Amino acid sequence: MQDNLQTPPAGFIYSLQTSLIEFNNVTYAYPLPNGKRIAALREISLRIEEGEYVAIVGANGSGKSTLARHLNALLVPDAGRVTVAGLDTRDQSQHAAIYRTVGMVFQRPEDQIVASLVEEDVAFGVENMGLPPAEIRARVAEALEAVGMSAMRMRPPHQLSVGQQQRVALAGVLAMRPRCIVFDEATAMLDPVGRRAVCEMMAALHRAGLTVITITHFMEEALDAQRVVVLERGRVALDGSPEMVFADADTLRTLGLDLPPAASLARTLRRIFPVLPAGLLTAPALVEALDALPHHTVELPAAQAALSPVAETPLIAVRDLGHTYMLGTPLARRSLEGVTLDIAAGASHALLGATGSGKSTLMQHLNGLLRPQEGMVRVGDYALHDPQTDVRAARRMVGLVFQLPEAQIFEQYVGDEIAYGPRLQGLLGDSLRARVRWAMELVGMGFNAFKDRFTFALSGGEKRKVALASILALRPSVLLLDEPTAGLDPASHRELLAHLQKLKETGMTLVLSSHQMEDVAALTGYVTVLDAGHSILDGRVADVFAQGERLRTLGLSTPTVTQVVEGLRARGWTLPPGLVSPTALSEALSRYFVDGSNGF
Repeated sequence: MQDNLQTPPAGFIYSLQTSLIEFNNVTYAYPLPNGKRIAALREISLRIEEGEYVAIVGANGSGKSTLARHLNALLVPDAGRVTVAGLDTRDQSQHAAIYRTVGMVFQRPEDQIVASLVEEDVAFGVENMGLPPAEIRARVAEALEAVGMSAMRMRPPHQLSVGQQQRVALAGVLAMRPRCIVFDEATAMLDPVGRRAVCEMMAALHRAGLTVITITHFMEEALDAQRVVVLERGRVALDGSPEMVFADADTLRTLGLDLPPAASLARTLRRIFPVLPAGLLTAPALVEALDALPHHTVELPAAQAALSPVAETPLIAVRDLGHTYMLGTPLARRSLEGVTLDIAAGASHALLGATGSGKSTLMQHLNGLLRPQEGMVRVGDYALHDPQTDVRAARRMVGLVFQLPEAQIFEQYVGDEIAYGPRLQGLLGDSLRARVRWAMELVGMGFNAFKDRFTFALSGGEKRKVALASILALRPSVLLLDEPTAGLDPASHRELLAHLQKLKETGMTLVLSSHQMEDVAALTGYVTVLDAGHSILDGRVADVFAQGERLRTLGLSTPTVTQVVEGLRARGWTLPPGLVSPTALSEALSRYFVDGSNGF
């Protein structure tokens, strides 16, 4: 996948007009099988001008995705009116024109890929417009060139990475030459390189004159937009520039949101160094502001990591693990090659790597969902490479929460979903109810508020909580988490991290795969980095994150704290190694400033 995306061709440029999309007192509620309705939008009035770049943010369940589906008539209001380029979405005869005006790129690209070849999928929408074959071919070629996928035109989409599939989905939208493109959580499941690529494409589309609307939980992505709209319980709570919206951290918290990571770090540092200026929203801006303050340079001793060494007999041991998908067929694909890993009992360990590096495949070997084709995997007393091992018993010891929570939810009601596993273990009556309550409260889901909710009506973040609670209800001693915070709003994100910290304190062994480096720094002590199925880096979190340049070449990133430390070192600061938390950075910086009072 290319890192430098090309600006869309001239055919995609539109003149600046006004009021491309208008919401006038729009209300919408989802109907349920029992006849009740769940309110999603409440009397929303909103105008989006042609050529704007708008970010829509809000807590899970705030109405973001529902609003997005009103933008191109996938949903129509129960009350009020939505117009797109003057066309009323309630008029079905106008829907074809509306679809051509507003294109959608969804969180999961496979949801909108319908053909067996990339080129055919990109052509699908324009073919339905009834265009001449020569025009279709020209548009498909332009769209594939714009997203850097021309070389993949004859590849089956299912053989592409998630990031590449996202580009194919976008190309299909671009080929229809819409005036507006909506990205609905389009970066939620991508690795750092994939996220940057999509964000660069959004910026390129905006520069070309398109209206760009992004729905996101990543506050740093909202900084790229001209305007940020904050939703709360189906209503517009804030609407303004990023600088205005992110100026009040306390208000954002009440709305279930947070500051961008660099702004949050600046706020933490400002408590110790009150003269640090306000409005610092990015790591480079924070580095520049710190370096501009009066300071001196001193050599500080190396920080000592308060971590125990890995046990001689680890709880989890992997040796020379290899795995090939579709082994023995022409479509065979090597996923793991000679992977070696040790995890001590009670440790917290992160698996890092770009999309397709083998993280999820490795995790599925740790609880026996996949059995070793080559090498050895041992978890506790269970030799998972031995065909005679009781894998079902091993899975009771090791719980796995998938990256896509809907993949493991099958009951109609939330309470029944979480009770399913404990019920199979023999829990009944009050004991079962207490276990379900405990698991739900542990992930921040009120028992009475959610136990009778329909699982299909939950938001993506709520489904993730249910999936986690259903595993925790089994009381495993090892918990495997594949992208545990993907799809969660900032408040739920903070809450889940706090719950996982509590689980660490109980002695539970945690293994998580994540693209969120702040989570890794906060939760884990050790890291294994995978690349193309190989385990290539292994060590303490601080030591691995100190190799920022190498991580970037592997398609990864580092926590904001590490980025600030790198920036200051580049300006001549002799900061000690091992700084991965805001607290550690604050303590180190306090020794560099001239006046000991408040640091200055």
